[in-house]
Amino acid sequence: MSLKRICIDMDEVMADTLGEHLARYNRDHGEQISKEDLTGKWIWDVVSIDRHHMLHSYLFSEDFFADLPIMDDAPRVIQALQSRYEVFIASAAMEVPTSFAAKFRWLERHFPFLPPSHIVFCGDKGILEADYLIDDNPRQFRRFKGEGILFTSPHNKLIKGYRRVDNWLDVERLFLGTGTEAGTQEKLIP
Repeated sequence: MSLKRICIDMDEVMADTLGEHLARYNRDHGEQISKEDLTGKWIWDVVSIDRHHMLHSYLFSEDFFADLPIMDDAPRVIQALQSRYEVFIASAAMEVPTSFAAKFRWLERHFPFLPPSHIVFCGDKGILEADYLIDDNPRQFRRFKGEGILFTSPHNKLIKGYRRVDNWLDVERLFLGTGTEAGTQEKLIP
């Protein structure tokens, strides 16, 4: 019997990329933009266009992706998922090609149980052959043939039409039927 396959995005799903982006921007510009200010918007929508080059420069700096905070419960839940699913990490790293090495080192450091053969750096996630894709960006679901599971991030809070998880405890309940207080979502236990 073959295991069902789950692909998991990195940025805003496993790693708090937005938190780092906001911290650097607020530090350098003396502002106080919060995640709550971004409900239904991308950071690019609230920062003045004359500062977009700064937002871009953060992403392309050598250290940006190296030390991102880990989303709560992600390592424990991803490791547990491996007992029932074939798990791949799928990052649209082609959007920031200089991020490959830092992202790979970050994964090695924080998720040492993931084999390198299960890490995919790509552009369009429509190439992925999986049953599920957990991602914060619904654009990645357009050509994906499996089911897209939307991981809540400020920019996607107003988007409807996808099964949604708010955090890794929701992922655990959905895919493993475990965790605190069972949610109302249908479980996907294989």
